[in-house]
Amino acid sequence: MSSTPDQNAAMQAMFQAGNAMAQGFSQFLAEQQQRAAATPGGLNPAAWAPESEALKALQQEWMGRHAQLWQGMLGKAADQPAPQVAAAEPGDKRFDHPSWSASPVYDYLRQAYLINAEYMKRMADAAPVADGQAKTRMRFMARQMIDAMAPSNFLATNPEFVQTALETKGESIQQGIKNLLGDLEKGRISMTDDSAFEVGRNLAVTPGAVVYENELMQLIQYSPQTEKVAARPFLMVPPCINKYYILDLQPENSVVRYTVEQGNTVFLVSWKNVQADLGHLTWDDYIEKGALQAIKVVQDISKMDQINALGFCVGGTILSSALAVARQRGESPVASLTLLTTLLDFADSGEIGCLVDETAVQAREATIGKGGLLRGSELSQVFSALRANDLIWQYVVGNYLKGNKPPAFDLLYWNSDSTNLPGPFLAWYLRNMYLENNLRVPGKLEMCGVRADLGRVDMPAFIFASREDHIVPWKSAYQSRKLLGGETTFVLGASGHIAGVINPATKNKRSHWLNDSTTANADEWFDTATEVKGSWWPVWADWLKRHNGGEVPARSRLGSKDYPPGEPAPGSYVKEKA
Repeated sequence: MSSTPDQNAAMQAMFQAGNAMAQGFSQFLAEQQQRAAATPGGLNPAAWAPESEALKALQQEWMGRHAQLWQGMLGKAADQPAPQVAAAEPGDKRFDHPSWSASPVYDYLRQAYLINAEYMKRMADAAPVADGQAKTRMRFMARQMIDAMAPSNFLATNPEFVQTALETKGESIQQGIKNLLGDLEKGRISMTDDSAFEVGRNLAVTPGAVVYENELMQLIQYSPQTEKVAARPFLMVPPCINKYYILDLQPENSVVRYTVEQGNTVFLVSWKNVQADLGHLTWDDYIEKGALQAIKVVQDISKMDQINALGFCVGGTILSSALAVARQRGESPVASLTLLTTLLDFADSGEIGCLVDETAVQAREATIGKGGLLRGSELSQVFSALRANDLIWQYVVGNYLKGNKPPAFDLLYWNSDSTNLPGPFLAWYLRNMYLENNLRVPGKLEMCGVRADLGRVDMPAFIFASREDHIVPWKSAYQSRKLLGGETTFVLGASGHIAGVINPATKNKRSHWLNDSTTANADEWFDTATEVKGSWWPVWADWLKRHNGGEVPARSRLGSKDYPPGEPAPGSYVKEKA
């Protein structure tokens, strides 16, 4: 035997810990199954009892792989590589460092963990839960446990921590403690070098001015960059759950700048980062004082009856709701609609839906539903938990265990610049969208005094979704084609919720899928779609030009007599901290 008694003891302890972890997860699954069994459409508890054939088969395979790893480790000669019983998934870089395979103890820790992780995932997948949301929640909770238990997350089981400490003579430990204390003071994990960015200095720098503001939003108009512009102005409605400058990061990856450069007079809603005095605001306020008011001001400034409009994420849900309200009032203020990674049908609401059930919504309604705030820090933690390895654990390891400083990255700076939400708005949104999925039902929801019907939102619509989006699953975004009343064009981009959208035409990375088919089935659409390399932005720009209403000379002055330009873009609302 090549390993020492101490190493054998360490590996035996890890084997016991792995067994305890797997058994603990089995108990967790049993509790989830009990909940599902009590729900209509749930499972038959007997189908997943400890003596069931499916569960016994999984457990036997799991035990067999551990035995194979254990015997391989004990029989390994000193000059032989460790037996590879388990391997990390493609893209998982947590165990890439050579120190994980240099020592039989750490190699055993790594592989035993990967065996346990796969076992947990397969148990969650195989559990006979009829309720799709319960199954999704089970998978989500399994991944949270798996990610948290990785040996790379702990001092005693991460060989990179030891090696870095030795190489730096302990300085990495001191710096890691400093980083931890600094983040405790901030109240969040540092994902980027915060000192490298400043809104208005090197983020959100497209020239423009605030031409209107109320308690809820500032409306920014951007300066033209072409001699002629589309006759119809263009309004962007970003999500209110984070800052608008995701659409205007730096000049080379700014959706706003690109749209201006394509010959559009661009306006954009900058939502207020609400504080306690605005904790009473409702969903109707965001429609009436936000989207509809912005449309009216753009119409007044441009002297145009119809404009073009874009909504991103929940901004698209707000904008679509506002247009449904306008149509019920006999108004048709928008000639074309662009929706970016937007949910209108919440039947499959992605991983956020795992966190929304009747108990959770009732708790929000009881605490902040009549007034109050959901703090930005809590909102940020929720979104980070959806991708814990990428947005939590890699920074725990890098910042605290290794004592590193995270590099400068504009997207992660934006991700950390959190916003508060008013309680009544949030509680209504969670219940009527995520929990009860009422927006898709014609006449079901009363908004701003009318019964809304998305089928009456009948202007041409460009719908973009991202293939790996975990917040707005692309097939759910595709369902908007069934709900909207007009002609729709659907484009699917590569990558996730943010990176799929922010794919500059100048860099022309990744790819997108195109198909003229109007089938109601998302899978059928994809099966016959054509993959095109590069950014989807030019496809959208060409589509938008078909709805520009012709061209006119660009105005030399922003705003109008009734709406004179005020403070320069990006305005003050976007700079307010949560």
